[in-house]
Order: sequence, then C-alpha cells, then structure tokens
Amino acid sequence: MAAEVTAATVDAARWPKTWVAPRTRGRWKELRWRASAQLVLGELLEKQWMEPAIPLAVLIAVTASFVIAVPGMGEFDNVISTLRELSEFALVVIGMGIVVISGGIDLSVGSMFALNNYVALLLGLIVGLPMWLTTLLVLGLGCLMGACNGVLVAYLKAKPFLATMVALLVYRGITNLLDEHFSMSIATKGTIQDPFWTWLGTGSVLGVPTAIVFLIVVVLVGHVMLSRSRLGWHITAVGASRKAARHAGIDVERVLLSSYVFSGLLTAMAAMLYASRVNSLSPYTALGMEFTALTAAVLGGISLAGGNGTVPRALIGAATITILSKGLLLMNVGGEIYTLIQAMILLLVVGVDIKWAKNRAKAIQKIYINPTYLHFEPAPSIAPNDNSPFAINDRLSNSMPIGLGVVEGPEDVLLDAQGRLYTGDRRGWIWRFSGENFDRAEIFAKIGGMPLGMQWDKNGNLIICIGGMGLYGVDPLGRVTKLTDETNRTWYRLKDDSRLRLADDLDIAPDGKIYFSEASVRFEAHDWIEDGLEGRRNGRLICYDPATKTTRTVLKRLVFPNGVAVSHDGNSVLIGQTWLCRILRYWIAGPKKGEVEVFVENLPGYVDNINRASDGNYWVALVGIRSPVFDLAYAHPRFRRRMMKRIPRDEWLYPSMNYGCIIKITEKGEVLESYWDPTGNAHATVTSMREHDGFLYIGGLNNNRVGRIKLAGGGRP
Repeated sequence: MAAEVTAATVDAARWPKTWVAPRTRGRWKELRWRASAQLVLGELLEKQWMEPAIPLAVLIAVTASFVIAVPGMGEFDNVISTLRELSEFALVVIGMGIVVISGGIDLSVGSMFALNNYVALLLGLIVGLPMWLTTLLVLGLGCLMGACNGVLVAYLKAKPFLATMVALLVYRGITNLLDEHFSMSIATKGTIQDPFWTWLGTGSVLGVPTAIVFLIVVVLVGHVMLSRSRLGWHITAVGASRKAARHAGIDVERVLLSSYVFSGLLTAMAAMLYASRVNSLSPYTALGMEFTALTAAVLGGISLAGGNGTVPRALIGAATITILSKGLLLMNVGGEIYTLIQAMILLLVVGVDIKWAKNRAKAIQKIYINPTYLHFEPAPSIAPNDNSPFAINDRLSNSMPIGLGVVEGPEDVLLDAQGRLYTGDRRGWIWRFSGENFDRAEIFAKIGGMPLGMQWDKNGNLIICIGGMGLYGVDPLGRVTKLTDETNRTWYRLKDDSRLRLADDLDIAPDGKIYFSEASVRFEAHDWIEDGLEGRRNGRLICYDPATKTTRTVLKRLVFPNGVAVSHDGNSVLIGQTWLCRILRYWIAGPKKGEVEVFVENLPGYVDNINRASDGNYWVALVGIRSPVFDLAYAHPRFRRRMMKRIPRDEWLYPSMNYGCIIKITEKGEVLESYWDPTGNAHATVTSMREHDGFLYIGGLNNNRVGRIKLAGGGRP
C-alpha cells in the first residue's frame, strides 16, 4: 500500500503525528493526552534530588509561619543569632546523619558535646594552653570518643543503640566529675582573652560569622565526600546492606569506625564554637541533644534504615528544628511543651519514613507509567483465503532450524562474506555457525548484554546495539569495543536522556555513519513492554560518526522506533515504529534532507527489524499481530491507567507479541507478499530476517533457533 504524505500524517514543521487519519476529535484527544501533569510528577519523584523536597517544603513553611507570627523573628540581629546556633547544631546533626547513613546510631553526641565544651574551657582557663592548641586537642578528643564508639560497634559487634547509650552515660559521668572538681576554679577565672578564641565565637570572615563559614565548609566537604568519594560510597553501601557490602570487598568494620570518628570530630567542632561563643559551662549542657539531633536528621530525609541520606538533607532537618526551637522560645512556650512537640515530630516522621520507604517504588510505578491516546484505522485482513498480500500462509512452517536448542533469543541474524551465520543470545553471547548445514557452533564474542540489531562496517567489524548498554563493535578476532553509550541531552527534559537505555536496531550509511534507534528514553531494556502500554513518543533516531567519534540525536519524539534500514540509494533511512504499526522515511541526503514522511502505515502487526532485499525491495519483520481489543485499548488511556493501578502486572492486557510474520515491501511502500508460521512451532516470534544467496534467515526474540527457507526464484548475496 503506498503511503500518501498529507498534512494529516506529517507534521508541517518536522515531526510525524501519532494520529493516522484527519479526524478532528482524534487530534484534540491526542494533544490533550500528550501533555500530562502526571508525567511530570512521575519523572520528578524518580529524581534523587526530589527526595528532600517535602522536608524542604516543611522548612520553608515553618520559617514563614514564625516570621509572620512572632514579632522580631525576622530582624537582622535575631537572624544572625539563629544562624550561629544553627551552625553549631547542624554540625552535630551532620555527624549523626553520617552514622545513620552507615546503618548505625549515635546516642552519645549530647554527652560528647558537653564533655568537649568542658575540656575546651578547662584547657584554656586552668591549664592556660594557647587556644589554637586547645582547639586541636579538643578535636582530637572528639575523634577519640567517636573511635571508641566505632570500635564497640564495628569490631566488638555491639548493638549501636546499646553501645552509644553506654557511651552517653560514661561521657556524661566524666563531665559531672569534672564539674565537681573544677567548676568553681573555672568560674573565678572569667573569660578567655585570646584573639583566636574571640574570632571563633564572635568573629567573621568577609562579614560572614565564623561559625557559618565553618558550617559552609563542612557541608561542601561532607557532600563531596558522601557523593563523590570512595569512602562516601562505601558508607552508603554498608548502610544499605552490610552483607552485600562485605561480599563486594568493602572493609565494613573500617567504614563503620570512620563514620563514628566523623561524628565525634563534628561534635567536637560544634562544642568549640559553642564554648567560644558562650564562655560558660554546666553539667546540663546539651542534655537531650542526641534525640534532637536524631529528630533533625530523620526530619531532613535521612532514613533510619540506613543507606539513604545526604549532608544537605541533614542541614535541612537541622534548620527546621533550630527555627522551630527559636520560634517557640520567642513565643514563651515552655520546655515541656517543646519536648512534647519534638517527640511528636520524631514519631510522625519515622512513621512516614518507614511507610514511604516500603511503598515508594510501587507508588512511583503507578504514577510513572502514563498512557496516552492513539487511534488506529481497522487493520488489513489477514484471512487465509483473502486476496491480500497479508493472507496467512505456511511459508515459514517448514524452515530449516539452525542452532536448535543452542541459542536463546536470536533477536537479529547476519551473515558474512564466507556465508557464516552470526546471531545474538540473551545470555550476552554472539554465536557463529558455519559448515555446510551450519552444524558447527562457536561463541564468537561475549559482550555482557542482550545483543539486538547487528550490521557489518566497511572494515569487517560487527557493529551491535546492546540493550541497556549502547553501541558496541566486535573486530574479526572477537575483541569487543564500546563505541558510544550516550548522546546529547535534551535540555528541557526532567529525565536525563543522555544515557542510552534501549539501543535497538542499526544500519550504516554509505558515508560510514551509523544510524540506530533507541526505542525508549523513559524505560529500561527489561521494561520495554511498559512503553507499549504507555504509547508515548519516548524514542529517537541517533547517529554515531566513527570518523569523529561523536554521537547526536537526529530525530526525537518517536513512538518506539525499532527497525532501521538505510535505503538502497543511501539517501534515506527507514524507521519502524512498533506500536504505531507503521514505517517512516527520514531523508539524510538529497533535496529532502532532514524531512520525515510516512513510508507505509496501518500494517496488521507491530514492526520490528527492517533489512534490504536483493531485488531492491525491503524485508520487514512483524513481531506481533494487532488485535481489535488492544487497538480499542489504545484509544482509551484511562482504561489502561486503571488497569495498571488496580490489577496485578501479570494480568494486564498486553499487545500480542507471540505471533508474527515477515512482509516484503517495495521502494514505494507497497506490500508485495508475506511469510507466516501459523502454528507458531518453528517461529513463535519473528524479530528479524536476512536474505543471503537465495535464502532467508529468520530470527526471533523468544525463539530457540534460527530458521532458513529457500526463496522462490533464487537471489543474489
């Protein structure tokens, strides 16, 4: 059937429409369903940086409420005072957060804070050490106390809760003993007169208070350490699963020890800033701080289960608790009420954290898949006795099996100049069959992923699209080389589409450029069927230039582009759109360069690979056959959405992908003939075919063989 290019089928600007007929109602429905708030929400929730969105919103709401409700809350002096207090508290929360991310807990931070505060004033006033030396000694003491906790948890295998609870009692007891012996002496000494001490407490750097400068540096260094360094990755891995981390070769004990040392160091730093600002001591200093710090860490989005959290999240939680505390203080709310509020917040946040962690993936899945509207004309008849090129026959039923039971899922097939057959295997292998009846099988290469489309380049290298990995090459000796696994990113998309998720089929133009399809930028290779249920323009055509080693996207917003074939004259590329049951032509040379037009449409099945025939025509694989039920379901996106939300995945209505055929079309898009296996015994699916020396070789994603049939009238290689 010849495809007539009209305004109804081709976008006047550049892109092909998803509707097929000039129906006004269908146009409006397609446009209405194309834009979707659910689509944006699904991609937002998938983002890692969206996880602290709710804690950030809570911080903004709390800040705005107190600034409006409490007189003087927003004044400059009060803001500076709040920021100094925040700096000290946030350092403790960050230390607590690192421990929680590693899968532990540190209930001794309040006692460590009080003891370090006491030691700082004791060394400065009684011993008379220089304050820079005092600072180093106090920081060292903080590391030592953190290391003691780490040894108990990591090497002596004590439970973190019990170990740090004991440490809390020990450190608080030492503080009380020091207070009994030195409180009067320290009180009579007055304050420390030292420029460094004064700079720590009330000084500034370029107008920014010293404490805030320390906090900024710690936040930046801590964020880089957790997200970019090997130690940070190991801390997260240990928190997610100690067993898995150990199997991966991570020194779990050393990582746990390091996290507690960080907690001790940051707590000691906070105590130094507090001591230099307040210049007073009390055995009740930081009493209950451990629970306040834990509340802040969890409120910021650090999971108590471990393995999930960042330094900025700890800062958000610390800021929320600090502003809440300051606001209630200015409102003259008693400490008992504040403690009650804090306990309620911790209980609520922990409950939400556990519930969200348990159901997050399920919730995102229900939101993420967002079906759109597609309209189809009635499918052509495939009745056996119908006078139609699509009429069912048995031309594939008696095909000769090659590699029967040896290969698993030969999605594409290819032959070399010596007549040897190559095909992929779902186990990540490339098989080579040779001999008179292809009875000699050998593994040509192991590529580590599912091989899909294949083609030879001019140097005899095998170029392969690997699902989930990208575009790879295999030289004649079987050595594997990565060509590209990314392309230019679309700047306005929320989802990063620079990585290749589902490179599918390819062909090579006369100038050596490799054109290949990426079926979906929203779904991974193992979730390709979900793209079919969604039906959106998630795919693209990409070009890789071996001469410059550059990759660029040449066509975007295609509905599951699958098969790719360069035309016989090299001026255009044919692109099969699986879910739309049609083929596009994209001009890469000549007067129409850059234009897109419909080549053939309204096919009876779902288009897969496309390859050139020896007589100037094209072979097209239909991996599945349309059904009236699913055609109707495509026109009702609400039905598909409810289906995916309300019933189990294995009961969803899917496109029929287990009954396909091969068709032959002309350069003008006219269908000449078709090849079927009505029993499905030899070829349950057909995803590719190659013509070679008068034979047609058939591959199928779910088959356990490669088929071969003799073509009537012979052919040429």
